[in-house]
Amino acid sequence: MKITIPYGKDGKQHVEIPDKNFAGVLYPNDVVIGEERKIIEEAIENPLQSSSLTDFLRGAKNIVFIVNDATRPTPTHKVLDILDELMDLESARYLIATGSHRAPTEEEYRFIFGKHLEKLRTKIHAHDSKKDEMVCLGRSKNGTEMWVNKIAVDADRLIVITSVEPHYFAGYTGGRKSFFPGVASYETIEQNHKLAMRPDAQILVLSGNPVHEDMMDALSTIDRNRIFSIQLVLDRHQRVYRAAAGDINAAFEKAVEWANEVFVVPIKMKADIIVSVAPFPMDVDLYQSQKALDNAKWALKEGGIIILVSQCRHGIGHDTFYKQLSFSSDPQKILENLSREYKLGYHKTAKIAEILLKSKIFAITDLDPDMLRKANITPFNSIQSAVNAALQEKKDAKILILMDGSVTVPRVDSND
Repeated sequence: MKITIPYGKDGKQHVEIPDKNFAGVLYPNDVVIGEERKIIEEAIENPLQSSSLTDFLRGAKNIVFIVNDATRPTPTHKVLDILDELMDLESARYLIATGSHRAPTEEEYRFIFGKHLEKLRTKIHAHDSKKDEMVCLGRSKNGTEMWVNKIAVDADRLIVITSVEPHYFAGYTGGRKSFFPGVASYETIEQNHKLAMRPDAQILVLSGNPVHEDMMDALSTIDRNRIFSIQLVLDRHQRVYRAAAGDINAAFEKAVEWANEVFVVPIKMKADIIVSVAPFPMDVDLYQSQKALDNAKWALKEGGIIILVSQCRHGIGHDTFYKQLSFSSDPQKILENLSREYKLGYHKTAKIAEILLKSKIFAITDLDPDMLRKANITPFNSIQSAVNAALQEKKDAKILILMDGSVTVPRVDSND
């Protein structure tokens, strides 16, 4: 079986897998797509548990948009195209919910804002979790000190544009996550993400998930009548499948239902080898590409091999994450070291170390091969060479390919 696999924004690699070893290619589920603009327009025109956008904006003096950074595929510019006809976009400010990520590059700003970038450029601020002025909203039930960007807290109207897909420890992206930790302080994000080390912080899980509970606690301190959200669910081709607008929680709940329709994919059985692709723009660095590893584990037999395919365009992505991952060649020692203290990034190290306890990780990236080896990941210069090496270890192995491993959540079908 000959297969073409995307690599980076425009690149491709080809791999040939013996028919006896090929278990299939897994994508997010195919769904019927309508006209994207109409889908977004209808959502805005029919907001859930909210006044109309026109009524929402009436009397506004300090409008702030919260939009995703380029580590999410959210087509913010498509929403702005429509809003440009409904309001004066230049009357608002734009806060990019970077969380603890870096500010966007020029190319990424263009991806986010599209044709609106030049006229809005002076209105845009990339959230800086370490330097921006923050306001304390109190403590969450889990004890997290909730410091959030003053720009967002002081706004008398917040418009949140985001997308919803499964998330490996918050349950799902979108909704409340854009506000918290999207525009929270570094120390607050660190405290929130420490909760990701708990067993209830899992993909698809909201009830009892301490990370999600923190997010909801932070949001509860803000008058939700001040927030109008536009939440998108994309299909596997990053086209708009569904949209919900209005109240941030009501829209999020609806979007979660649609996200499951797209991203939760049933499989008959687990495989010995998983090729998991982190496609552009999710391939920004190894830190973000970890999601493709975490999703792959749900389809992997114990003792198996995950082959990560990610260009990692901007390197490793988080120094503390890498230092801990390269602390020891024994993943158990890595986990023991992580348990002594917590710093932001450790939760991702822990998730990878947990995989390494039972499985191997191979990778095709643009990263320095020696850096990967120190992080207990075996580097290869092509997908074919990685597959060949995996089959040398497991001659009768079944190989499953996750073409969009960053958001595809495979689940063994209990009804099969």
